[in-house]
Amino acid sequence: MKYDIKIISLLVFLFFIAQIVGLSILYKDIEVQVVEGVTEVVHGETIIGPRPELYGPQSFIWMISSILLMTGLLLLLIKFQKINWVKILFFSASFLTLSVALGVLIDPILAYTIAFVLAIIKIFKPNKLAHNVIEMLMYSGLAVLLVPLFDLTWMILLLIVISAYDIYAVWKSKHMVKMATFQIKSKIFTGLLIPLRESVKVSEGVKKIGKRVKYEKVKVQEAIMGSGDVAFPLMFSGVVMERLIKVNQLTKGMAFMKTLPIPIVVSLVLLFLLSQGRKGKYYPGMPFITGGCLLGLLFVLFL
Repeated sequence: MKYDIKIISLLVFLFFIAQIVGLSILYKDIEVQVVEGVTEVVHGETIIGPRPELYGPQSFIWMISSILLMTGLLLLLIKFQKINWVKILFFSASFLTLSVALGVLIDPILAYTIAFVLAIIKIFKPNKLAHNVIEMLMYSGLAVLLVPLFDLTWMILLLIVISAYDIYAVWKSKHMVKMATFQIKSKIFTGLLIPLRESVKVSEGVKKIGKRVKYEKVKVQEAIMGSGDVAFPLMFSGVVMERLIKVNQLTKGMAFMKTLPIPIVVSLVLLFLLSQGRKGKYYPGMPFITGGCLLGLLFVLFL
């Protein structure tokens, strides 16, 4: 088992809550319009401006290119130990995604202010209690930005390609492991995180004032789930929810409820994966998550 069952359960619970929070903020951002009998899902401009005018294959190519470009840039900065530049890059991404998520809920000026403070906490004053809440808002911002750019077909294709890339990056090139290790050591990890404290026995049987005592040192580790493992299934669920509104003519509320089997099924798949994984080993999560998304979609279509 990769982690203690309580830690696994908590990590999966945080994943599920992140999905629900993201779907809820996306739901809030959606406007439904019926024009000449045709139902359309409309998104206004985000707090940081309009989205890229892309759709279908253009969105797919843009997304893959962006991931490869950002990965290459990050690996280059890691190679030359430019930690401050990495922090600036992560701060910018955190501030923008937090602003988008909060901009759906509150006044823009207040949203920018809170996003700025939260981004500073995340990157420059890391707080493990606030970390996961900030991450959830960031995933929500990504969903609000990116879900309108995809239809279901291209979203499924994106998940398949990302899954293949995840397998290569974790098991073959191992650069994903390198990036995760660097982020944890630099305290700028992007993903869900639960701190662990393990007591490691150093020596025993030492006499001290007539008593036999054991000396132990505390080893601090983290149970982690990468940001992509959380963000991509959220995007998938969001695309499905919008399709249910446009194609199946469901109300926003009904579409939201009918989409819930997807995060439920993916959470169960993650529970299985983490419970079967070996301690200290890295696994590509996206192939399993993609399988969970597609299985959840079958439940949605046939319920």
